[in-house]
Amino acid sequence: MQIDDTDRRILRQLLADPGLERAELALRAGVTAATCWRRLERLSAAGVIRGRHAVIDWRALGWAVEVSLRFTLDKTHPRAFDEFLDAARKVPEVIEIQTFLGRVDVRLNVIARDMGHYQEIYRDRILTLPHIADIESLMLVSTIKRTGNLPL
Repeated sequence: MQIDDTDRRILRQLLADPGLERAELALRAGVTAATCWRRLERLSAAGVIRGRHAVIDWRALGWAVEVSLRFTLDKTHPRAFDEFLDAARKVPEVIEIQTFLGRVDVRLNVIARDMGHYQEIYRDRILTLPHIADIESLMLVSTIKRTGNLPL
């Protein structure tokens, strides 16, 4: 889908403040409310805008530990990926799953209330996932940059 400068202005404003009402979004983007509405509908229909989401700070809710786990799977089993991913989806503390081409096959982001809780999750839920050949754990110390903004 081709987007023009008007679409880019609307998207920049939407990224900056997803909770804006359409009239305020139109004002900030420099278009009429009707134009803004039509553009948003077109961008949504094309799959460019997939929804507006609440961003919840899980740390503010007492989840103090985040660990990135990188897995290499035993690919001698033909359904290793599917079975691993199906099982990983069922772990409630897994907040993100990504697959890769290369040495690492899958990355899971896991959250826990504290280190004791993480050890429990790791021992009881992570190590029991199927087809694991190797695991590398990376403890998050700080997030320097996290943005959903695009260079529009």
